[in-house]
Amino acid sequence: MGGFGGLPFPQGAVCPPVFPEAEPSAWAGAVSRLDAAFLAQDTQSVADVVVWGALFPVLQDEASLSNELQALRTWFQTMTLSEACRKAADSVLMPKGLLEFKSYLQKQPPPCLAVERATSNEPEEEEASERALTEEEIRAAADAWARGAAALPKPWCPQKPVLPVEGMRNVLITSALPYVNNVPHLGNIIGCVLSADTFARYCRLRNWNTLYVCGTDEYGTATETKAVEEGLTPREICDKYNAIHADIYRWFHISFDYFGRTTTPHQTTIAQDIFQRLLARGFLLQDTVEQLQCEGCQRFLADRFVEGICPFCGYEEARGDQCDKCGKLINAVELKRPQCKLCRGVPVVKPTQHLFLDLPKLEEQLEPWLEHSWSSGDWTANARYITRSWIRDGLKPRCITRDLKWGTPVPLDGFRDKVFYVWFDAPIGYLSITANYTDQWEKWWKNPQQVELYNFMAKDNVPFHSVIFPCSLLGADDNYTLVNHLIATEYLNYEDGKFSKSRGVGVFGDMAKDTGIPADIWRFYLLYLRPEGQDSAFSWSDLMLKNNSELLNNLGNFINRAGMFVCKFFGGVVPDMVLTADDKRLLARVTLELRQYHQLLEKVRIRDALRCILSISRHGNQYIQVNEPWKRIKGNEEDRQRAGTVTGVAVNMASLLAVMVQPYMPSVSLAIQGQLCIPPECFVLSHIFTCTLPPGHRVGTVSPLFQKLENDQIEALRKRFGGGQPEDLTVVRQAKPTPPASAPVPAPASGPVVAPGDPQLIQELTEQVAKQGNHVRQLKANKAEKAEIDAEVAKLLELKKQLALAEGKSPEVLVPKGKRKK
Repeated sequence: MGGFGGLPFPQGAVCPPVFPEAEPSAWAGAVSRLDAAFLAQDTQSVADVVVWGALFPVLQDEASLSNELQALRTWFQTMTLSEACRKAADSVLMPKGLLEFKSYLQKQPPPCLAVERATSNEPEEEEASERALTEEEIRAAADAWARGAAALPKPWCPQKPVLPVEGMRNVLITSALPYVNNVPHLGNIIGCVLSADTFARYCRLRNWNTLYVCGTDEYGTATETKAVEEGLTPREICDKYNAIHADIYRWFHISFDYFGRTTTPHQTTIAQDIFQRLLARGFLLQDTVEQLQCEGCQRFLADRFVEGICPFCGYEEARGDQCDKCGKLINAVELKRPQCKLCRGVPVVKPTQHLFLDLPKLEEQLEPWLEHSWSSGDWTANARYITRSWIRDGLKPRCITRDLKWGTPVPLDGFRDKVFYVWFDAPIGYLSITANYTDQWEKWWKNPQQVELYNFMAKDNVPFHSVIFPCSLLGADDNYTLVNHLIATEYLNYEDGKFSKSRGVGVFGDMAKDTGIPADIWRFYLLYLRPEGQDSAFSWSDLMLKNNSELLNNLGNFINRAGMFVCKFFGGVVPDMVLTADDKRLLARVTLELRQYHQLLEKVRIRDALRCILSISRHGNQYIQVNEPWKRIKGNEEDRQRAGTVTGVAVNMASLLAVMVQPYMPSVSLAIQGQLCIPPECFVLSHIFTCTLPPGHRVGTVSPLFQKLENDQIEALRKRFGGGQPEDLTVVRQAKPTPPASAPVPAPASGPVVAPGDPQLIQELTEQVAKQGNHVRQLKANKAEKAEIDAEVAKLLELKKQLALAEGKSPEVLVPKGKRKK
């Protein structure tokens, strides 16, 4: 007889090996074969605790167990609720931060599945079987249906400007302010503004008093850099790109209550006030820092004016503030082989005075606030983990000033030639943008007792919203509204790579409307693959598949058929309905999906809630297919009555879907509302499915909601947005006059300036060329895609050119294959 630690295992039970990563099903025999509630006897014993402890790391989400393991589920739940196991979970098995980390990692694909997940875009499979309906649920659904539209709450029409209302749920929503210096791509749009817009629309349909604000982040180095590139002033750059952003979001139907910008007098006033309050309360430090100065440009270089090699991962185009590849924050002086982005000169390190936010001193206020916010609000798992990783080893003072001219000026003698660092200044833009919307902005931003704040962003913005900005507001001690719910997405990639405006790879916001694909289709697909738990990838083939299957054949097909049956068989008037037991079960099933939709959206699980909409339309299609109203309408009186009931129920399901789909596809929702003539007072979300289109209701003209995407159309778009495919290049050495010994070696068009004769640099470049050459050969051996091979060959040729320059040789010339010099 087997056992754990010398303890006997029950007769006939199976004792699998104790591995934390073992499948829970491997333990089923240990429990499912027992008549007693516990392993060894009728009461809990040491054996139960030991087995529970082994299972706990892999079985915290016992709801994921299939019905076949019901005995294991019941036993595990019982044990978890016992006092001994609760204490063990809190103190030993689940130390501070581990739960968030485990939850976060569980959503990441294992290495062996990374490629498969990246191409499928499908979420993890959920339990397939539907649970059985209870008689009480069926009866309640039938009662709700019979109450009709009178059972719905009246839609809330807020005052303008929208201000908090006592006694209501007041929801303040922000999405991370997009940098004004570039055009957002699809990943930017889903990560911030579209996700926040979907939730804001849902909140309004719930009659929650909702304000959604956003705007362009316009101060800082990025703007100065773009202005230099385009030969414009920073103000001209801001005006130009603010208009571009506004146009893009307007086309995507983003329903801001106000879209503003940070370059306003309100920004200066509010930021300087917070600064002065921090200064007065002793939360600012002054220190000398080593900073890069470009002697050619005669200026200290702000972070984004510096590029070099990342000290952590070796990425060669890391910025002076953060590495785009590994995501780690960097001090510019830590970069290897730094360059001035303006003149490509090599900067030197010099001391300069700056001001710092004393985060260690504020940590004692931050931690209890975080614990409260996490226990009472909804923070995504990645947001919790990233925040924990920041504070785990203790916070360090953070510089809040920069040597720039374009920014909010520092109101302190000795620092008036400096401006606030963008990540101290930018989040304050939420407040100043609201102040530009209403002079009563403090009712939102200094009212934590009445206001719930939701911040939407991609995961790289988390530390600034969960640590730095809250510390600034806590230190200012002015009753500021702090974030209750921090919603962070992972990254959306493009096909097999990343978006790149310069290389023409991927769809950017200003290009989407030129594809001929409606905005709502873009919204639907981006929200369908929203990277909630792991990175996902945009795929043209998958876009076509989801449009043609989920929208055209599922959702659109059902709504069109329901409306057309009313028009064709009943003269455009909803017929009388006599519900059968099967109809009532359908009402209960739809009600369950509706409640699941609410539960998910209340937790801001936007992607998963979309599946509930598609599930309801699938139920509707099955309902129509089984009952065949087009046949029954030709039969006897009983058959015609049945056809009327099925048509009436179906068109009311379509009416419900029109409301549920509004946060995702507002134009489609409006079209359904118009076709079915749904009364405006029915455009509100509740937890019940009721008859909003009663017998006698007249519908309008019904027409298809979606169009099929053809393969030729999609292939043309894939090619158009796939970037310039380089020709097969052959390296040829071209005869050139030898330059005089005193002539400077020409720098490559891109990449770092190469100093000839540097042995260390030559050695590094030689190793990089060899490594990249092996990589290219491996790709060719594996028969990788031509575009991928070409991209890596281009990198190899650039490295060879830099090596030639470092060795003092004339750089090699790239000539397309077939045009080889004789």
